[in-house]
Amino acid sequence: MFVSKTNNRRIAKNTLLLYVRMMFTMLVSIYTSRVILDVLGIEDYGLYQTVGGIVGFLAFINGALSAGASRFMTFALGENNENKLKETFSTTFLIHLALAFVVVILAETIGSWFLYYKLQIAQERMDAAVYVFHLSVITAFFNLVQTPFSAVIIAREKMAIYAYVSIFEVSLKLLIVYLLLLGNFDKLVLYATLLCILQIGLIWFYLFYCRYKFHEVRFSVSCNPSVLRKLLGYSGWNLLGSISVALNDQGILILLNMFFNPAVVASRAVSLQVKMAAVQFVNNFRTAVNPQIIKKYAAHDEAGSRKLLLSSTKYSFYLMLILGVPICLMADSILHIWLKEVPPYAVPFLQIAVMTSVFNVFNTSFYTAFAATGRMKENALSAPIMGILCFFIIYVLFKFGFDPLAMSWGQLIMTLSLSFIVKPYFMVRYAGYSWKEIMQVFEVCLWVFLLSLPVPAFAYYYVDVSTWQGVILQGAIIVSSVVLVIYFAGIDKPIRIKLLNFVKQKIYCLK
Repeated sequence: MFVSKTNNRRIAKNTLLLYVRMMFTMLVSIYTSRVILDVLGIEDYGLYQTVGGIVGFLAFINGALSAGASRFMTFALGENNENKLKETFSTTFLIHLALAFVVVILAETIGSWFLYYKLQIAQERMDAAVYVFHLSVITAFFNLVQTPFSAVIIAREKMAIYAYVSIFEVSLKLLIVYLLLLGNFDKLVLYATLLCILQIGLIWFYLFYCRYKFHEVRFSVSCNPSVLRKLLGYSGWNLLGSISVALNDQGILILLNMFFNPAVVASRAVSLQVKMAAVQFVNNFRTAVNPQIIKKYAAHDEAGSRKLLLSSTKYSFYLMLILGVPICLMADSILHIWLKEVPPYAVPFLQIAVMTSVFNVFNTSFYTAFAATGRMKENALSAPIMGILCFFIIYVLFKFGFDPLAMSWGQLIMTLSLSFIVKPYFMVRYAGYSWKEIMQVFEVCLWVFLLSLPVPAFAYYYVDVSTWQGVILQGAIIVSSVVLVIYFAGIDKPIRIKLLNFVKQKIYCLK
């Protein structure tokens, strides 16, 4: 009981730290993005997103290996095995170092060819695009090498360092925005240069911090063959999932540039930025709770691991719903308040992307069940196949002249299939879960979702948003109604009583 309370307090503390970080970074990022879009212009902003997307696509393997590194280090901590932890770090570092050189070679050959011959780039901006591309390759190299150090921080649950560094990072990005307004430099080239310097500086900070704080962060040329086989075996299956993510994130941006002008790419990038701010709201909670799910499983508390995963999935959905409903209904107001010039397609891109993210909570949360058990084969045979199929269907639709929104609808359909059919099936068959407990989560979340719609729909149609007061009123009605529905229909009575007593206690302390 004492250990459980300690773990709960750790989750709550880490979640709070991550939310403080998120709120500050989100507010500054929203402002800086508005200025950057205005300074660079829609065309150059779209060009930057596309060129960076090429390198991001080539570095997709990092997603698979970073998940494996975090999982095995967390598992070693759960087993209280110090030697295994040191061997896992050294092996992971060697793999990422080798991978970094492979990505550089692929980027400077295949990536450069794609940049010159496949993308729609105005001839007068080609030199700037090539410069940005090479800087992106350099940044990708250091990001890959740094990944094992981030995995150590997550495994150790030292989330405070993320909060402090992120606040420092966005503050410097704010400074970069003001530097863009000075002089007659090429704004795109200057922005890419300063951002590259900032990222490399932060990477070196993480490296020295981990080297100083954690005794397992000691580089060794030798690696444990057993750890190497397990890590590559786990990550090998996870690799397919990373291919799917790369195709449907950076790959889609590249597709849009191949068939449409950079303004459409900018629209997609703008909508993704708002969506990612909302998704980060949930990811912070999952980042805090996931290590506990894995550690419980490593300590042979399978029932506790399952219970924590399902309850955290439910609350992750609630968190996303609180943001998702108002963003979808107020997308036009949000973008017109945020940006001086709203790119075409930005509003529908944002609405569909956010709704996709609401339901994708189940897909991403259920992934942890496979990460805990190490059964990555089953997970790897579901999401990647559907993601790759979705990508090629979108490519064919674009070939036949469909508009850019076909991409968003295709991703929504894929997400619904993964979240409600494919992932639950594999959880029941291979991860020890029962249909009954999964369906209980779905049932509660479905009722909360349906009950959350009537009042926001009323506010959407009948509240005048032509003034600031109207926008604020509409937002307040939508958010408060969703929160009340979650409180009364989505939370168990014992939790409601604890939450109410907690609020009363805090109010009493303020008196």
